Amino acid sequence: MTAIELSNVTKQYGDVVALHNLDMTVESGEVYGFLGPNGAGKSTTIDILLDFARPTSGEVRVLDRDAREESVAVRQRCGVLPEGFDTYDRLTARKHVEFAVESKGTDDDPVALLERVGLGDAIDRQAGGFSKGMTQRLALAVALVGEPELLVLDEPSTGLDPNGAREMRTIVREEADRGATVFFSSHVLGQVEAVCDRVGILRDGKLVAVDSVEGLREASDTGTRLEIETDGVDDGALAAVRETEGVSEARAEGSLVIATYAGDAKMDVVNALEDAGADVADFATSEASLEDVFAAYTEGER
Repeated sequence: MTAIELSNVTKQYGDVVALHNLDMTVESGEVYGFLGPNGAGKSTTIDILLDFARPTSGEVRVLDRDAREESVAVRQRCGVLPEGFDTYDRLTARKHVEFAVESKGTDDDPVALLERVGLGDAIDRQAGGFSKGMTQRLALAVALVGEPELLVLDEPSTGLDPNGAREMRTIVREEADRGATVFFSSHVLGQVEAVCDRVGILRDGKLVAVDSVEGLREASDTGTRLEIETDGVDDGALAAVRETEGVSEARAEGSLVIATYAGDAKMDVVNALEDAGADVADFATSEASLEDVFAAYTEGER
């Protein structure tokens, strides 16, 4: 089953077009990363999925239901961690989760959920005294009520320390393993790369790329980074590297030569340096980061 399907969705706010004929499909059971710069339309897309906003035109189906006509049924089967989750300051963590359990009519154990997200020591504390990270943990516990078929997580790692972010990633993968679909919108690209099966990149209200991180890396022409330790290079040696087939960029930082290349050009670069008289001591490669890939798709003409 397809968990999310947007067909030719456009959303206008007066003269501003937030989404342009957007087509997007999220398969059941996958963790789908949703990326885009500020103003790209990510929040608008999430609001439309949950029927907090209505599209100007187009069709939206969530969990095989019409997101507009059957919005109550859709929300009953979803768990949502919104950006900027607000707590009731005088209510305890336990009361927040109990309220969600009652609203959904489930038999979840609030204590078990709160312990799962790392709030076992704060179950009966008032949420008004929570840090930002604790508030995010509470929001995740509320989202997990009822073992939702679809989890919509909007900036879920906000305020979390590295341990909290790691625990959140573990929970995301556990939810996917039990069969849930996770729609994961985040600016923290390392989190996306760590947990997502596929990534969609939104730019100016249009989906400009959808693939695995590795597939996006290969298609973006961001290349592989090669760092070569030398005894020092002159302009002639650096020019030889730049002229090597497959090399898109090369620069020197002291005795270190840094080149970006595609294909199998690694040894050609090393040989070019040695032929130009440089003494190569060592070299290492690293693939383009998701940050590099994101920049390739959201900046310039791509």
